[in-house]
Amino acid sequence: MANDTTTPIALTMGDPAGCGPSISGLAWAALREEADLCFAAIGPAEVFAPYAPVIPITTLAEARQVFAEALPVLDTGLQVASHTAGQPDPANAKAIIGSIEHAMTLTLSGDASALVTNPINKALLYGQGFSHPGHTEFLAHLAAGESAPATPVMMLVGGGLRVALATIHMPLMQVGSVLTRGLLETIAATVNAALMRNFGIRSPRLAFTGLNPHAGEDASLGTEERDIINPAARALRAEGVGISDARSADTVFAEMLAGDYDAIIAMTHDQGLIPVKTLDFWGGVNVTLGLPVIRTSPDHGTAYDAAAQGVCRPDSLIAAIGLAARNAQRRSA
Repeated sequence: MANDTTTPIALTMGDPAGCGPSISGLAWAALREEADLCFAAIGPAEVFAPYAPVIPITTLAEARQVFAEALPVLDTGLQVASHTAGQPDPANAKAIIGSIEHAMTLTLSGDASALVTNPINKALLYGQGFSHPGHTEFLAHLAAGESAPATPVMMLVGGGLRVALATIHMPLMQVGSVLTRGLLETIAATVNAALMRNFGIRSPRLAFTGLNPHAGEDASLGTEERDIINPAARALRAEGVGISDARSADTVFAEMLAGDYDAIIAMTHDQGLIPVKTLDFWGGVNVTLGLPVIRTSPDHGTAYDAAAQGVCRPDSLIAAIGLAARNAQRRSA
């Protein structure tokens, strides 16, 4: 089945003790009349039943028939040991992983138009043999053999910004040793292709941030811009990618808001996330670029405390579903 605008989105369960079940129900309530945003939750119906009316389905194609009436839930056959909000249970690791695997299979096959993932607690999974650095790396592993590149790219969308990350979760002192021309060229090429294919931007305008204050200030404050970032930018421009040399990180985000760029590639995790979360703390979306499928997720974690208190907000999940649907529509156009 080819991906198209009538194909539902697959939504993973996430950690059943976290915010995932709650925000899934709230997102369904907000979107139930939006046929183009139809999605189905992947996991046991009992996990979602406290938060929304549910209808079990046996194939994803059934989701559209019932979406206006109830949250469609496609069971993977893997039961959870418990799903008390705010009380994570390591015994649920198999079901959490199974939901991700099943949803990815549906998306790779085209039965789902896109994959939206609810938050997981990687530390809980590590204790049960999960061997991947994170959610994104696991999805890249599952997509192996489907033309997925070795380096999927994390991009945050929110507050009028699109910010991809050159490095993600590592000590700041290690970043300089990880950055290479090859890495930056691969990331920029991936972002450029995704902006054209998924976001409908014909000639993307990209910007590298500098690693150092004031983008190194002509190498007086650091040499990474001169030796790594700017040479990567020159090589990319020679290949037809519209990208700037390193721009000072204290001004480039304002430049994008002013319309100068379509996306920014930040050198470090916090350098990229701080402006997005400051401008749109509740509605930011995490997008994985470079996979053979569309994948988005809320830009927050499991929120065990909020889940236990019953105060979870679905803004980011709703935004993630909407962005996934728009990206899928552009791909199928």
